[in-house]
Amino acid sequence: MENRLSKRTWLNILLFGFMGSVAWNVENMYFNTFLYNSIYAGASQAAVNGTIPAPSAISNMVAISAATAVITTFVMGTLSDKMRKRKVFISVGYIAWGIVTALFGFISRDNVAALFGLQDEIKILTFTVWTVIIMDAVMTFMGSTSNDSAFNAWVTDVTTESTRPKVEVAFTVSGFVAMAAVMGVGSMAQSGAIPYSAFFFALGVFVMLCGVAGLFLLKDPEPKVRSEESSSGYWSDLFYGFRPSVIRDHSGLYLCLASVCFFNVAVQVFFPYIFVYMQYVILPQSNLSELISVSHLLSVILAFALAAVAVVLLMKRAAKNKAVALIPAAVLFVAGMLGLFAAKNLAWVLVAAAPTVAGYLVLMIQLNASIRDFTPPGKAGLFQGIRMIFVVLIPMVAGPKLGELACVNSGVTYMDDYGVSQIVPSSSMFLYAAVVGVLIAVPLFVLVKKGVFRKQEAPCAVSAE
Repeated sequence: MENRLSKRTWLNILLFGFMGSVAWNVENMYFNTFLYNSIYAGASQAAVNGTIPAPSAISNMVAISAATAVITTFVMGTLSDKMRKRKVFISVGYIAWGIVTALFGFISRDNVAALFGLQDEIKILTFTVWTVIIMDAVMTFMGSTSNDSAFNAWVTDVTTESTRPKVEVAFTVSGFVAMAAVMGVGSMAQSGAIPYSAFFFALGVFVMLCGVAGLFLLKDPEPKVRSEESSSGYWSDLFYGFRPSVIRDHSGLYLCLASVCFFNVAVQVFFPYIFVYMQYVILPQSNLSELISVSHLLSVILAFALAAVAVVLLMKRAAKNKAVALIPAAVLFVAGMLGLFAAKNLAWVLVAAAPTVAGYLVLMIQLNASIRDFTPPGKAGLFQGIRMIFVVLIPMVAGPKLGELACVNSGVTYMDDYGVSQIVPSSSMFLYAAVVGVLIAVPLFVLVKKGVFRKQEAPCAVSAE
């Protein structure tokens, strides 16, 4: 029984988890601001009115990216399972992922106009927007091949029920560090201090170098023993997770995926628009002197202190029964969404963000760990595509569309430096997210009734050394 991970395994988990988070954060957080601040910025009112609105472009980009991610994970995840060669998919995939990220720095209206020989300003803006969307799909293909399918399956292969919560905590921490790093550089691109081209190029190079390092650091684990289906064909394996018998035999996995789905839909209602919302709605309405006042500072500090205590207590209780953590975390998450809906300045946005972040962290860590627990040994690759339907496809299609609906119906606009009016997100997107968030508890209650969240004996891990 191996319930400890080696130093080399931890190094790979942290390195590839961190750099994967860097690449995904660049895509999820700054391709959206790139559209607002670079692609649409400087275009005439006629060009903006003649093409799709920016919120619609964002929701289309996220939806197409999600579909690409799921199809890729089904195809490449099953292929990596059949070949049992996770290393090459991870390493080469990260190299290609970094290259495509760097190429985003070359996308501009002028370059697209020159490439396609365009003169009409409406066509130039439309072609440029769709170039960003298509390139985002290409980047997603690389990321889903290397990270969503191969790396996630590799992590499931080398961990046990006892080590998975620790790994998910490590992913969460490294994800926040990666987000902070991306935001640190991205905020300079967003403000115009550095060009977006330098931003995309620098982070793309780092992701590419991670892939190169994987050629030397990664090692494929010894294959786990699989059932009689191990001799089945590729196409049979591709649709393995859709079999009624598989769904029935692994109902805990699918119920857990349903909770993850509602959770991620709620997140995607607001997340693609959050930085644009902060830049064009909250910050202009906020007074810096009020933010640094004693009362507001104490409120923010107290809110995050209480949130931190809640996370620690819930994580400790989850060691024996995950349901004790998951249901209160869902309540915190929904309460935070309602607080963000009501907040009208930066100080109160930060206060409301505390319970939101606390609920988000516990839900993400424990639900992701539960998915790995419920995944049958030796079949991690077969279920990565199914996982992506619930974690990516449905949330990233439904969530941004709900967010777009909230933005368009709100009628909130801003006037840019060129005198062009554009629709921007509004706080109503948090109300939509809260309504979806309530649904997280429905499959959780079914799982609690089944008693499947109580601590069970962990299966043995397969060493990657």
